[in-house]
Amino acid sequence: MHTEDSTRRPESRIGIRAAASSLPEAALASERLQEQITAASGLRLPARTLERATGITSRRVAAEDEYASTLAVRAARTALARAALTPHDVDLLIFASATRDVVEPATAHIVQAGLGSRAHALDVTNACNSFVNGIDTARAMILAGRARRALVVTGETPSRAVRRAPSGPEQLRDGFAGYTFGDAGAAVVLETVDRGGILDVDTETHSEHWAVGGIFGGGSRHPRGDEHTYFRGDGAELREVFEKIGTSVLDRMRQRTGMAWSDFRHILVHQVTVPYLEHFVELTGVPRDRLVVTVPGLGNMASATLGVQLDLVHERLRPGDRVLFVGLGGGVSIMTMVWEKS
Repeated sequence: MHTEDSTRRPESRIGIRAAASSLPEAALASERLQEQITAASGLRLPARTLERATGITSRRVAAEDEYASTLAVRAARTALARAALTPHDVDLLIFASATRDVVEPATAHIVQAGLGSRAHALDVTNACNSFVNGIDTARAMILAGRARRALVVTGETPSRAVRRAPSGPEQLRDGFAGYTFGDAGAAVVLETVDRGGILDVDTETHSEHWAVGGIFGGGSRHPRGDEHTYFRGDGAELREVFEKIGTSVLDRMRQRTGMAWSDFRHILVHQVTVPYLEHFVELTGVPRDRLVVTVPGLGNMASATLGVQLDLVHERLRPGDRVLFVGLGGGVSIMTMVWEKS
């Protein structure tokens, strides 16, 4: 567990100056995805099985010539433009994603080449918490004097890890959680602020559950082989793990900061399915009207989820408005971040 409360140290605050997101143009309806699975595998599923099980009607899917870096670069350019900055105004670039273009080198370099910047560039990866971890890492580096202004980007293309031709019911169940995936990119610009900024960060990690779900190919365990390039996971088991962990991170955040749910203009939560989001509301007591709901039309966008939600509300926020980020990631980890618009 790592906890940090910046509400008592107003002299050292890092804020989000601009935010942006990018979505592929192509949309794939759950009904169409189910038709593709049936055509490729011969498995017959009841009508609207995917939609009824997940609450997801559609998701965006990257084109063949779109990569994780492509989505990240698009979002980065928009974020920089909104901040009235050029790529050379950034001296730290973090690509924070569960997806990458290649195993080596860091995808941050591919993003940087696309932008034309010359910043210190590196990758941060922690499943669906990657983007929030990237923001926290950039914040720490700025506070340490290692950077003046940071650009944190993510590009997620998990749709490419979806098994669309399962050999039978067992493979279908094994990869079913992957049918929630949608592709997206997001970016934020971070810098020192006089007031507000990131006020509080907390994490809780239970790594004994790392094998519950993931894409297990491409590393030293399974360097090659198509079998390990697909997402595998037990969605029900993963949900049980998060339920077992409970609301301790959220409880600590509220006790430490003294903030109630009503103190937040928006609460951004990682969203896997509609039923799971509804269960999260029941479990935590978070008011539904504070949520930015994206999963029905965009699916599970992995680490880009919170970035897309932030982009949807950022321009309407006023100075003093507070936003709570709640990240849920495989591995597993839970993360909260409290940010106040400067």
